[in-house]
Amino acid sequence: QVQLVESGGGLVQPGGSLRLTCAASGTIFGVGAMGWYRQTPGKQRELVALIQSGGTTTYQDSVKGRFTISIDNAKNTVYLQMNSLKPEDTADYYCYANVRVTILRRADYWGQGTQVTVSS
Repeated sequence: QVQLVESGGGLVQPGGSLRLTCAASGTIFGVGAMGWYRQTPGKQRELVALIQSGGTTTYQDSVKGRFTISIDNAKNTVYLQMNSLKPEDTADYYCYANVRVTILRRADYWGQGTQVTVSS
């Protein structure tokens, strides 16, 4: 079983910064990718940023230049540094991980979510 534990959400003023952290634990033979999605009421969950274990990154257009995703492969931990936050970044942020759980099988896991509110 794999668990994802998120931290770092909260309330911040527009223009401020937050850093989200997500640590994967359990029986993990390797991480394929980790990332962050976000969701607001009535909308589908959307990709914010994704990083492959080799370092390749993907960002939603609206966060490019403001958010930076990074990974510590030794700790199975992913970080999302969010700068220049805008009210439209307000959402529940969910950690995602694709991990190898046996020699032959990969699986997707989700965190419980952490709330980010950008408001003055």
